[in-house]
Amino acid sequence: MTTRIHPLNSLRNIGIIAHIDAGKTTFSERLLFYTGVSHKIGEVHEGEAVMDWMVQERERGITITSAATTMYWKDHQINLIDTPGHIDFTAEVQRSLRVLDGAVVVFDGVAGVEPQSETVWRQADKYNVPRICFVNKLDRMGASFDKSFQSILDKLTTKAVAISFPMGTEENLSGVVDLLKMKALYFEGEKGTTLVEKEIPEEFKAEADVWHKKMVERIAGEDEVLTEKFLEGKDITTAELKAVLRKCVLEYKLVPVLCGSALKNKGVQTVLDAVVELLPSPLDLPLQKGINPNNESETIERKTDDSEPFSALVFKIATDPYVGTLTYFRVYSGSLTKGSYVLNANTGDQERISRILRMHADERQELDVIYAGEIGATVGLKATSTGHTLCDKDHPIMLEKIVFPEPVIGIRVEPKTKADQEKLIMSIRKLTQEDPTFRIKEDQETGETIISGMGELHLDIIADRLRREFNVDANYGKPQVAFRETIVGEAQAESKYARQSGGKGQFGHVYLKVRPKERGAGFEFIDEIKGGAIPKEFIKPVEKGVVEAMDKGILAGYPIVDVEVTLYDGSFHEVDSSEFAFKIAGSLAFQDAAKKAKLVILEPIMKMEVVTPEAFFGAVISDLSSRRGKIEETSERVGMKVLDAMVPLSETFGYATSLRSLTEGRASFTMEFNKYERVPENVAQEIIDGKRQ
Repeated sequence: MTTRIHPLNSLRNIGIIAHIDAGKTTFSERLLFYTGVSHKIGEVHEGEAVMDWMVQERERGITITSAATTMYWKDHQINLIDTPGHIDFTAEVQRSLRVLDGAVVVFDGVAGVEPQSETVWRQADKYNVPRICFVNKLDRMGASFDKSFQSILDKLTTKAVAISFPMGTEENLSGVVDLLKMKALYFEGEKGTTLVEKEIPEEFKAEADVWHKKMVERIAGEDEVLTEKFLEGKDITTAELKAVLRKCVLEYKLVPVLCGSALKNKGVQTVLDAVVELLPSPLDLPLQKGINPNNESETIERKTDDSEPFSALVFKIATDPYVGTLTYFRVYSGSLTKGSYVLNANTGDQERISRILRMHADERQELDVIYAGEIGATVGLKATSTGHTLCDKDHPIMLEKIVFPEPVIGIRVEPKTKADQEKLIMSIRKLTQEDPTFRIKEDQETGETIISGMGELHLDIIADRLRREFNVDANYGKPQVAFRETIVGEAQAESKYARQSGGKGQFGHVYLKVRPKERGAGFEFIDEIKGGAIPKEFIKPVEKGVVEAMDKGILAGYPIVDVEVTLYDGSFHEVDSSEFAFKIAGSLAFQDAAKKAKLVILEPIMKMEVVTPEAFFGAVISDLSSRRGKIEETSERVGMKVLDAMVPLSETFGYATSLRSLTEGRASFTMEFNKYERVPENVAQEIIDGKRQ
């Protein structure tokens, strides 16, 4: 077996996360150029970006799928994942953050913190990912490092600490000041490849001293020894500051903020230095916890070590035109050799690892073995999906799964010809394997196929991929909102299902209680059967009957959510009782109880940010109000008005066109799913009537 080339402590698994249009892909392209992976810089606006390798990404100038690549900087191996900023592709960010050890969060120096910056930040919080920030685009008109830094403090975290600041802004951006070394950094030569360190110019000295003092005070405040030195007015060395800062970054007590302009090749190398000096290696992470698939109450811990039993988490499935299905995984312990067999802990199947690949966007490098802490890919796995654990068959472990948001919008799809029916379903199935937020459902009553996703753009890209990659032409219906039903009161019901037909009969008898749960809490089934009133083997079928009734919906045919169902009594027949009878009884009792508990319809509410010139401010507000929008707050941003509003998804279709005509094409908006809320009575009636027609 070949040995590891790079020691574990010199490995960094990082992701780049940001709001759409913060310059994330441009920044990634600079990283690849400075680390020698690419010999020329691919620009997004020219459709040449290496990391945006899909046709759809190059045409639209946005990132859709997270691309993985490997690069080297100062004897460190950096595995980088560039994630999408558009909220319709939130699953890509979610799954990448689950397997990354650190993140670089990129901000637009003009806009500062934007709505989707908040979303990705919360996702990183969920997985406790240590991060550093880069305030980008400081060469742009209206850019302000001070304002952007303040917006990070106000909207995201009070743990932010600036470790660099720009010398000049807009077209006068000449370089950055490294506040740890107290040196001016200039990026000279072609494409800013030569980093030149000089003394800080006189005009920036006073400002640099103010920022430096703030930084030292903030870092020293996290360490007793440094606090003492600071209070006594003693000098604190750069090495001491860096050591404490790294410790604080790993424990997520501080978030360093750097600055520059990726497009103008300024400040990017300082981020690479910060990645290797401040972000964690796999050795700095807590032990990976998992459960024993054969005994779910047993917790197992694994060290990031090549000598431990093998375990890895699958975080992405992708269809590759040349090699078929690519399965991306992160190795948490042990090593994996080409040709070996592994166990899928979630399905119990064994899979053969025929090839191991290290990815560079859409290019591949073959490996014989992959070690703990690494990110790789393999091909040809049959029964493995996103979130599954691959492990050593003699030491099974199931790592924590990745939880994805539910789709909020659906469209009907049908093939253009009968011959395409099979091909369409097969192609859609492949895409649902790749993307956990993309779902397919057959409507039993009408025989129609409904595909659901996170937004109009998401479904638009899916339709485009079906046409180009899979050569499937289809007709698509109008977008439909994924409404939900729920109950607002408590109720109970009894149902007895008894059938006699000559031979063996059917008998199931249950008493159920239902009560609402808070929004987003999901479904809970509680078994309170005492003294064997219903035998154990019939409890599961009752739950199954309830779940089936919930999926079908009662009021308008939409799934019922956020309900607690308690089975508290019932009876059975020695001979006639069956799983089928109890399933039917459970379904009928739930329907009866839910009707008594008052059913209501819920709709997805979107958090929307509109940026508009002041002249159109009034028109935009009245248009949003006509769409049942609630204005949360308004603010100013470089001569523009910014509106934050909550708007029902059903009212947002066609909003892009309408906003364009209202503002002469000068306004822009972004939106993301926020929560489900109860629909007003008059709208609910329209939904119910529409469903019945």
